[in-house]
Amino acid sequence: MSDGRTTSTHETRARIVRACTELFRRSGYTGTGMKQIAEAAEAPFGSIYHFFPGGKAQLAEEVVRTSGAVYLDLVSTLMASSDDPVAATTGAFTAAADTLVELDFADPCPIATVALEVAGTDERLRQATSEVFDSWIGHLAACYTAGGVRAPRAHDTAASVIALLEGAFMLARAARSTAPVLAASTAAAAIVRAALAGE
Repeated sequence: MSDGRTTSTHETRARIVRACTELFRRSGYTGTGMKQIAEAAEAPFGSIYHFFPGGKAQLAEEVVRTSGAVYLDLVSTLMASSDDPVAATTGAFTAAADTLVELDFADPCPIATVALEVAGTDERLRQATSEVFDSWIGHLAACYTAGGVRAPRAHDTAASVIALLEGAFMLARAARSTAPVLAASTAAAAIVRAALAGE
């Protein structure tokens, strides 16, 4: 049985991770400072290093892996919305466009932010982002296989769809418009349709 102190410790750690995730979305990895994280989490500055002795890089890895799992669950939910892989894919892009509007075009994906900023200079974070993307692609490929795409083609289809979505996010944020996401939705649907047809 856990006591109040243990619960409070877990809550503080979770607040730090949530605050860091939100700051990465708004300001990116390099634009986010440890003091900002402590203030946003309403946590003592020293508590960050208590939970994450490896500092910002260790905390960023936790954000990447935690957020990656959350988005994997979201992919599962969206792909389960229809038995038709094309319709499910289109629905996922529409939901992504809605999320961008809700976030006022802040980056909805801290994983991509970290990958773009530091994957070339920090091997630990490169590995973490790579593993998260691989998990998304693998799960999406399984969804496409279940929907009728042959297994060898399903992986490439899933990778293309994820790449389209991540690229569309970047263009949409720059334009402050959902148009790039909706255009990418059409392209993604065509890729999935072609994969189903074995083209």
